[in-house]
Amino acid sequence: MKQPHIVAIGGTLRASSGTARALEIALAQAESHGARTTLLTGAAIDFPNYEPESALENPVIAAFLATLRDADGIVIGSPGYHGTLSGLVKNALDHVELMRSDDRVYFDGLPVGIIATAAGWQAAVATLGTLRTVAHALRGWPTPMGVAINTLASPNAIHEAEPQIATMVGQIMGFVGRG
Repeated sequence: MKQPHIVAIGGTLRASSGTARALEIALAQAESHGARTTLLTGAAIDFPNYEPESALENPVIAAFLATLRDADGIVIGSPGYHGTLSGLVKNALDHVELMRSDDRVYFDGLPVGIIATAAGWQAAVATLGTLRTVAHALRGWPTPMGVAINTLASPNAIHEAEPQIATMVGQIMGFVGRG
């Protein structure tokens, strides 16, 4: 059996992004289950606005799509901006449309873990719900456990969410193991 590949997408352009830290925790958990992992955050998902005709000419977008095509599971993380996912993450996910003609369309049949971070519960939970909707639209299977993190609740909020992240990653790995 091949080693499962778990890909995390999201974060911000800030080097100290709490969302990116949460995604790193998720990938460390996946590695502890024997997965190989790839983190796509910051510059790795900072694409021009989605435009299908020119997107295929961009080598960074081509590398992004190649990584997603190789994935056995996905984790999507976004900060909550004004009650929903960030433009950076949404634009990256818009580029998944370029996988519409693949043998495995979009994220069809893949488990998708969701992490939302925000400076308050309302935005974190609203962003989590929106990301679930996007995962469904991309034919992915959101895990039962999604992780909403209120970064104002504690200076260590990201670290304190590790048990929930571990549960979510365990669900991803359990799903991958059934494939």
